[in-house]
Amino acid sequence: MKKAVAGKPVPDVEMQATGGKALRLHDLKGKYVVLYFYPKDDTPGCTLEGQDFRDNHALFQKLKTVIYGVSRDSLASHEKFKAKFKFPFELVADEDEKLCQLFGVIREKSLYGRKYLGVDRSTFIIDKDGVLRHEFRGVKVKGHVDEVIGEIRKLQAPTTKRQ
Repeated sequence: MKKAVAGKPVPDVEMQATGGKALRLHDLKGKYVVLYFYPKDDTPGCTLEGQDFRDNHALFQKLKTVIYGVSRDSLASHEKFKAKFKFPFELVADEDEKLCQLFGVIREKSLYGRKYLGVDRSTFIIDKDGVLRHEFRGVKVKGHVDEVIGEIRKLQAPTTKRQ
């Protein structure tokens, strides 16, 4: 499978999202896209991260940016999580790990001395042309959404040509 590479167009992949939506990454051209990968629905850190994106949703809309949360949870789990916390954006069920593999977010983790493969909290910004412009890996929740907003503003800032 192809991998997403910074500075290059993101390979197209179909996603199953809440609200009965099936979409392809290429369908999102013309908008900035934030894909944030998180380990598990309705867990403390993942809930806080989702709430931060929710609380800043109006600003993302002003920045012509759509948000998608991605985890390996089922659509049924996502629908409950989305409703419980009133997320105004869709959550993508990546049960087959296609998106996780495309963006390389599956990492070995350790819990109580037991090793397992899990999702490394990561966020990716794709520009309106479908090009991967920025990646955040090993994300710490506190302050992360502000970092994402700052990066989108930088990407959207008009550039001046030198003469």
